[in-house]
Amino acid sequence: MGKEQILIVDDEEDILELVKYNLTREGYRTICAETGEKAVNIAREQHLSLIILDLMLPDIDGLEVTRLLKSHEKTQSIPIIMLSAKGEEADIVTGLELGADDYVTKPFSPRILTARVRAVLRRNSRKSHDEQASVRIHGFVIHPQRREVFVNGAPIELTFSEFQVLQFLARRPGWVFTRSQIVDAVRGDNYAVTERSVDVQIAGLRKKLGEAGKFIETVRGVGYRFKDAK
Repeated sequence: MGKEQILIVDDEEDILELVKYNLTREGYRTICAETGEKAVNIAREQHLSLIILDLMLPDIDGLEVTRLLKSHEKTQSIPIIMLSAKGEEADIVTGLELGADDYVTKPFSPRILTARVRAVLRRNSRKSHDEQASVRIHGFVIHPQRREVFVNGAPIELTFSEFQVLQFLARRPGWVFTRSQIVDAVRGDNYAVTERSVDVQIAGLRKKLGEAGKFIETVRGVGYRFKDAK
């Protein structure tokens, strides 16, 4: 610890100071931004380990900031923890679908927030080189760094969540995963994402993949697997 630099984005000065104080006390370096536009610019110019992002901002809201960061090659791998007011469940789910890693609802305990920060940074640091390597199987070519998928040479446009599910399954052909395991693997623990949403993602994937969708197999009563290469 001590080398991680965290961007805190909130238009409330009290929140900024509270979060900054607690993270600095834990040994993190911090940068603050009061607007979404400033946050995007900082993220593209600085080397950041994590972003704590309020959803309600005066110019570009937190969801749009997330969308912009996750669609830019330089910033798409920066973990994001969203700060949201109670009653914003729909926005939380949207943020997670866009690629945010976690969320904390206001009012929040500084101890809980710092614990979430440590957990997200741990998960991010565990991403090995192998997890960033391209996957080639059954005519699929999956590039994690560029978030691109090709099937028999043809590009396939996927949402962030569809890409995450496909990459997770294709990297482990033949292994059977429950819906709960898939949710945990692509989102982490304790998220407002139901196991039913995995079925929706799989259905969307199969439709976009066409004939190649057959390689995502349903294991009745258990979950899903990507067809083994054998």
